[in-house]
Amino acid sequence: MWASAIVAYLHYLSLAVIFAALTIESVTLKGELTLKAAWRVVIADSAYGIAAVVVLTTGILRVLYYAKDTAYYMHQPVFWIKMGLFVTVSLLSLYPTISFLQWIKLLQAEKPPEVSPDKIKVLRQIIHWELVGLSLIPLTASMMARGIGAGWQLPWS
Repeated sequence: MWASAIVAYLHYLSLAVIFAALTIESVTLKGELTLKAAWRVVIADSAYGIAAVVVLTTGILRVLYYAKDTAYYMHQPVFWIKMGLFVTVSLLSLYPTISFLQWIKLLQAEKPPEVSPDKIKVLRQIIHWELVGLSLIPLTASMMARGIGAGWQLPWS
């Protein structure tokens, strides 16, 4: 029982870290980036990446061992919507993450990255869409917990 509680706690805590990291990125990506601000974005994105791996790992553990029967999830349409949202947000996050990783050599040389206002705008828009997608994931979890969508027909069933 303790393991189940700890895995659930880590799952929820990691979701909170993801929201915080994306919020930090969004708020920091304004105007010309200073060295300190660019490091803040890179560190926040690293925390986001680590938290996403923890969410995925704990989510798999919950499906396989610590929540309802695995078959429940496999036949639950809202579960697949939730997974689709997670994959979509993960794919959206690639562009910002790759962009931020390209800054590291400059940052190590104590030079702030030169990022055009257009690129900052695109990065912020993507981050905002990530936040929207992520905010829908707890909704789908809440729906599943209440059996909403359980009667919906899956295309492959």
